[in-house]
Amino acid sequence: MKRILILLLVLSGCASPKIIDKPVVFNEARKELSLQYMKDRYGVQKEEPQIEPKMIVLHWTAIPDFESSYNAFKDPELPGHRDEIAGAGSLNVSAHFLVDRDGKIYRLMPETTMARHVIGLNHAAIGVENVGGTKDTPMTEAQVKANIRLVKYLDKKYDIDYLLGHYEYTNFEGHELWLEKDEGYRTEKTDPGEEFMTKVRKAVKNLNFKPVPQKQ
Repeated sequence: MKRILILLLVLSGCASPKIIDKPVVFNEARKELSLQYMKDRYGVQKEEPQIEPKMIVLHWTAIPDFESSYNAFKDPELPGHRDEIAGAGSLNVSAHFLVDRDGKIYRLMPETTMARHVIGLNHAAIGVENVGGTKDTPMTEAQVKANIRLVKYLDKKYDIDYLLGHYEYTNFEGHELWLEKDEGYRTEKTDPGEEFMTKVRKAVKNLNFKPVPQKQ
């Protein structure tokens, strides 16, 4: 009977995806940097860097392999070569999940802990990074399928309103969820590509996410 129930859950798409925990370094230093980021960027003061997820943001790392992608997120402090975002704080970039090119899903941080992955929206956003995105390492079908499974899982777990690609983040300027205080702090993004987002959105359209706001 138990085997039959599991099979029915899998066939109905209700089974949780296999997630491998591979946490980044989250020590006292990262906690303090996270709290400082929330205070400086958003005017939000908390005792713990916790978030209430309202959106899922999909990314690519633009790094060709898993270990190098993971290492880019692992340490608490932003490396010295990230000049374009260093002025907005010393907290290193990260995400909650990292999807390898074979579709394996790794959890880097708890979903309710703030990660720095999208300007203006980190306080409400779960970030999903995908290894690759370079000319020689385009997104794979295995990654598309893994992102679909992960989005469905997260939508069941949290009250998610929006699904967006990183390239769409500036559409939220002026939205109630947009908290970035510095009008000059923006970066131009193309990840994870419109084709990738179209495939994922088509597969999860029954979840009825709210449409991403149109650029004003």
